[in-house]
Amino acid sequence: MDRDVDALRRMYDCFNARDIDSVLAMLADDVTWANGMDGGYVHGRQAVREYWTRQWAIVSPHVEPVSFDKAADGSVVVEVQQSVRDLGGRPIQDQVHGLRDKVVRHVFRFQQGKVIRFDIPDAS
Repeated sequence: MDRDVDALRRMYDCFNARDIDSVLAMLADDVTWANGMDGGYVHGRQAVREYWTRQWAIVSPHVEPVSFDKAADGSVVVEVQQSVRDLGGRPIQDQVHGLRDKVVRHVFRFQQGKVIRFDIPDAS
């Protein structure tokens, strides 16, 4: 699990720095990725790029991992503190798309060192 946790720490750092190419390099070509804004999933690296590009044009999210745990099915469950700001860095009031400051669980499944699936079980 240590290798997966190290990869996820780097992934969160790169996401927060908006280093999209470094994050995408950690994903499988056919990754299934939870769409935290609209619900459902996007499929493939290009779809993840488009999703984040659209998201970052609307809001400025920051996710800070708090804990990492291995689930019985081999996935890695990460508890993160999510904060969402407007593009000027101010807290968002009357948020849209379900994005708001809160603690969220992220679930990652790996295959051959790459993320093949990302879920947000608490999304609603």
